[in-house]
Amino acid sequence: METQTKTTWVLDPAHSEVNFKVKHLMISTVSGKFDKFDVQLDASKEDFTDANVTVTVDTASINTGDAQRDGHLKSADFFEAEKYPQLKFVSRSFKKSDNKGDYTLEGELTIRDVTKTISIPVEYGGTVRDPWGNTKVAFSIDTKINRKEFGLNWNAALETGGVLVGEDIRILADIQLVEQA
Repeated sequence: METQTKTTWVLDPAHSEVNFKVKHLMISTVSGKFDKFDVQLDASKEDFTDANVTVTVDTASINTGDAQRDGHLKSADFFEAEKYPQLKFVSRSFKKSDNKGDYTLEGELTIRDVTKTISIPVEYGGTVRDPWGNTKVAFSIDTKINRKEFGLNWNAALETGGVLVGEDIRILADIQLVEQA
């Protein structure tokens, strides 16, 4: 049986983003992003079902547009960025999920010192050659995780009932990768 050579795809940071949304006061949503992250994908050029995906996110690069809130998120109440400088995801499988070429990505997500297996729906945007001769591929994700499952437990009760910060974190990412020759 002939094995296909894998192609390495590296992040195109100018055309990629990792964002999140969380409920605030149980009535509105706060959005944020991570300014520093890396994604590497190794896969057969024609089919991504054998892909190995590694994602690292710099926790200190969290950016919600409010320096005081960002400082709190970097503290021991949440990411404890000095002790745990990265969030990390390492794939176990990347399987086609429907006829359009979309995938389900399964792997281990580590936040702080907690690692959990998660499953992420992935939308395949396509593969193209840009005007400078580079081959690019794009993927998008929109998924949720429960922050408390990763030890991010801080919260404050509201007088009216409920809590200050929601448990579910919606993760939205648009990732463009460049084929390495």
